[in-house]
Amino acid sequence: MAALILWGHALAALAFGLLALGALRAAPAQKDRGVTLAALLTALWALAVAGIGAGDVAARVTECLRDLAWLAVLLAAVRGRRSGGLSLYAVYAVAATLTAAAGLLAMLGVLPLPHAAREAIGELRLIAVMLAAVAGLMLAHHVASSESATPHPALPLAVALGGLWGIDLIVAMLAYGLGAAPPQAIAMRGFAVTGVALVLAVRRRVHGLAVSHGVVLRGISLLAILSYAGATVLLTQFAGRYAGDAVRLVQTAIILGATTALITLLSTPWLRAWLKVKVAKHFFRHRYDYRAEWQRFTATLGAPGADPLDRRIVRAIADLTGSPAGLLLVPDGNGLGVGAAWQWQEAGGGEAALRDHLATSARIVELDQVRRGDAPADEAAVIPDWMRESADAWALVPLIHGASLIGAILLARPPIDRALDWEDFDLLRVAGRQAASYLAEDRAHAALADAARFDEFNRRFAFIMHDIKNLVSGLSLVARNAERHADNPDFRADMVATLRDSADRMNGLLARLSQHHRASAEPVQPVDLAALALRLAAARRAQHPVQVSGSGVAMAQPGRLEQLLGHLLQNAIEASPAGAAIALIAGGDAQAAFVEVIDHGCGMSAAFIRDQLFRPFASSKPGGFGIGAYEARQLADDMGGTLTVVSREGEGTCFRLTLPAARLLEHAA
Repeated sequence: MAALILWGHALAALAFGLLALGALRAAPAQKDRGVTLAALLTALWALAVAGIGAGDVAARVTECLRDLAWLAVLLAAVRGRRSGGLSLYAVYAVAATLTAAAGLLAMLGVLPLPHAAREAIGELRLIAVMLAAVAGLMLAHHVASSESATPHPALPLAVALGGLWGIDLIVAMLAYGLGAAPPQAIAMRGFAVTGVALVLAVRRRVHGLAVSHGVVLRGISLLAILSYAGATVLLTQFAGRYAGDAVRLVQTAIILGATTALITLLSTPWLRAWLKVKVAKHFFRHRYDYRAEWQRFTATLGAPGADPLDRRIVRAIADLTGSPAGLLLVPDGNGLGVGAAWQWQEAGGGEAALRDHLATSARIVELDQVRRGDAPADEAAVIPDWMRESADAWALVPLIHGASLIGAILLARPPIDRALDWEDFDLLRVAGRQAASYLAEDRAHAALADAARFDEFNRRFAFIMHDIKNLVSGLSLVARNAERHADNPDFRADMVATLRDSADRMNGLLARLSQHHRASAEPVQPVDLAALALRLAAARRAQHPVQVSGSGVAMAQPGRLEQLLGHLLQNAIEASPAGAAIALIAGGDAQAAFVEVIDHGCGMSAAFIRDQLFRPFASSKPGGFGIGAYEARQLADDMGGTLTVVSREGEGTCFRLTLPAARLLEHAA
């Protein structure tokens, strides 16, 4: 430990000696005699600690002279730039007086006085050192908070001196509590003071140094932990003096309790959020460190992983305000539907009025203002009830791309509740537009992919049409020759073979077309839904169990209706585990008839139903075109019906086809 003290302070003396030499040799316009003198005194103090010892009167007096010189440098750096008034100069005077008093007490401590008097003088000196360090930290904080928005050479100076006086305060606290400063703390001070010299060297090279929110937050956290540890040491020392025979038990309880409390505090998200708010409020003119926030925002958006883009967007915007959850609302029909959610549980959508209001105003909605009745009347009228009643709903951020509303993100209330201010609005507005551009680009890529799939489908269909043309040509030739050679047995045999081959080839083409094949137009007529369901169930009885119940008669095209229900039934069979029966339920009233296809398979998410299920070419099957559900909805629309779906992941799916009911004519007897 003695070697660490020696080398640490020798290194500090070298660093400050070089700093003083650099200041002395600077250009005339950049010379600073105050910095030169203060750096020389700091180097002398470090040499005294390294060569004589921290407890020697020479080291203590030099330390006081060092602090007086740095106070003068700090005052000269900020004088004329801030109107601190008499109160500011009073703090400088108090700090200088306490520092000088500590030096005088250090010299009195070497006089031939009684032991009790020397102990009292030593304690008074430590108190003066601690008070002077606290005053110095207050002055450094004043300069740092004043200069952070407009960087100036005084800012790194304040940061460096804050570190110097902070480590002095810690060492003095430990010396006061323990009776003498621990060698470990003295050794640590030597290396810390070397770091102070490096910060001051940076000050000499650049015109300003912007201290980030993160650096201040970590610095305060480190100082708090060190203070916490120092307080724990002081408590154990007091217990050693006054606990008597139970000293071991009391000290163990203090250490265990302090450690448990510290771990609990460090693991509390609320404490971190509270500390960030206080640091931004009291140390900086702006709440956000925009460079760091934007880097984190873009990193979250571009991070590859399991989360899709829309969920990453929700998380990126929620992280800006420290919100623990978020929900994406997207245009859906005439309103806003529920999209991707990040740590959000139950939610609803929004009506067309909310979508139109966000699109035209582009305003960020502060929901607490709506609840208090302070929001504009047109804005308060469009907020849905579920959003008002949710205590976690905090702000609604529209995502505007050009003149279009791409969506809106609902943010949850941060752990430390607060009202939105102009910085929140500005940052969320810019981030919302950036996120909207990402979403719009992603949707454009999806549209291009669909167009590419259509192009591929058209190319495949062109080959099929070529084969059909060849088949039609062959059959036409057979038909023409049949008029002349129908009585020839050999011709009839060839004709039968040709027809059989053509039929096989056409069946192969139909298999290749699969669900893309459309039947010819049929007239709309009454269709017994129960009978049709029984026929479909019987046809698939060997594949999967299907239960049929209910009754109803609908107006529909029988062939198209059978094709539609066949698609839904086949999808239900493929989604269901073996042995889990599928239900076909028919029903209706005088106005509408319906058929429900219910399975207990894997189910689908709300996002998949909204974005993928009814899109052409969106298929989960390898090599599939994904036309089944898309064609089913088209068939339902063509017959004047509707196809809806309700599904939960892990529970199953219910497709409901609703058609106009058949009005049965009553025949008179």
